[in-house]
Parts: sequence; C-alpha cells; structure tokens
Amino acid sequence: ASGSKYYRRPGMQDENLWQAELYPDDFPKAMVENYRLEYFHNTIGLPRGSWRAPAHNVNAFVVQSFLDEIAHDTGQDPLALRLEMLGRIEQQPYSSHGADVVTPGRLARLLKFVSKRIDYDKDRPKGHGVGIAAHFTFGGYAAHAIEVSVSSAGELTIERIVAAIDCGFAVNPNAVEAQLQGGTCDGLSTALGLEITVKEGRVVQQNFDDYPLMKIAQVPALFEAHVMNYDETPTGVGEIGLPPAAPALTNAIFNATGIRIRKLPIADQLTKEMAG
Repeated sequence: ASGSKYYRRPGMQDENLWQAELYPDDFPKAMVENYRLEYFHNTIGLPRGSWRAPAHNVNAFVVQSFLDEIAHDTGQDPLALRLEMLGRIEQQPYSSHGADVVTPGRLARLLKFVSKRIDYDKDRPKGHGVGIAAHFTFGGYAAHAIEVSVSSAGELTIERIVAAIDCGFAVNPNAVEAQLQGGTCDGLSTALGLEITVKEGRVVQQNFDDYPLMKIAQVPALFEAHVMNYDETPTGVGEIGLPPAAPALTNAIFNATGIRIRKLPIADQLTKEMAG
C-alpha cells in the first residue's frame, strides 16, 4: 500500500512520496533528547492503492514496539515508561496534517484508562499476556490494551480488547464507536495475516480466501470500544483506531511468550518459534 497521497501523480519527486504521510515529528518527538526517524523509498513499477491511516501504521508499530523493547531491556514497566515520557511536556508543536499541536497528556489519559479497564497489573497464568500501545493520528488520539493467550504449540487467541479514542467533542458518538471498532479489527487483521506478494509481476492474492480479514470468531467476546467525549475541537475518526492495534497485540504476545514480533504479518511466526 502507498504511504502517500501522491502515489498516483506523475512526475512527483521521490521525497514527496514519503513527506505527505510519514511525519518526522510523530511521537515521541520533543520528549526524548535523541530522536530520528528514517525512511527508505523503494521504487517499484506496480500501481498501488491507499491504506487506512497510511504510514501512521508504520510509525506506530515501530515506535510502540521499540518502547516496549526499551522498557524490557532497562527493567522498566512499559506503561510507566510511556507515562513518564508523556509527562515531560504539556504540548508539542506539530507541523504535519491534522493539528497544530500534540497534547501528550491526552495520550496518557487514554493509556491510564485502557490499562485500568483491562486490569493491567493483574497476575496472569503462564502463556497469557497484556500489551499496550497509543498513537496520535490526524489530530486525534487512540490507545489499545489487548490480552492474549498463546498455547505451547503457538496457537494465538485474543482474549480481550480495550480500545479508547479521544477525538475531542464527538458529534456522533455511535459512529465514532463504530469507526474505532472497525479500525481495531482492521489493524489486527493487518497484524495477523494480511500480506500482498507479487509473482511474475502480478499480485498473488485475489480474494478474501488468501487475503484473510479478521473473522468474527477471532474477535473476543470481551471487546470494549470507548469514546472519551471531551470538550475539545472535533477531529477525524476514520483512521485513528488502526495504528495502535497491531503493536498492542505484538507487545501482548511478547509479554505472554518472550517472543518479539518485528515483522508483520504474524502468520506462522509463533508456531515456528515455539516449535524451534
């Protein structure tokens, strides 16, 4: 999928293919002393379509996964690390699409909420784990807490999802809730099995039998989608719910198994790791 709104425009300079959607001032810019995001443009001859939340999905997966790795390697709690970082500044100027500023406290508020709802500090049996992630997308804020279980054979089950969105004043809360639910399932589909491969210049996947969107049976009965209605300027909601979902899932997998997923889709990575 394209990471840019310029993907179909002829004669476009390479730098514009990433500058439109891959933002250099995404979280945690201004909250850490040394921060840099790099992207590499891979020129291919195939036409591409757009993707929900485009490159925010990439940024969120990399940054939120890396924060968990830092927490683990430094002996810190992943939630405490995030809250400490988010508490360093009140606002961050934002030069990209969706807002003039980022307010880290709004992300922190969501993280605290979803963590409390999922009983983040609760002791869980072997093979169970919880992961969290949060991201700022196009002016709005979202956070996920996901609980999983992984069998000794590597079979993954999503036990519970708690998602929350802060889009300012929610004009139509029911519609916002639906967008959050759909975005979450979209993000988890991407994490679990969605992949495009090309053979002899042709996309191999042709329908939903080989491009498997998340099925109803994979969605846990315990799925909470919360619209946190605040007296702030309304933002868009169609794409906010997707970016944090995948890293929350993979962080939960690490918490349950000690296996770090750094490449999507997960597909059969768990079964291979558990067997090896």
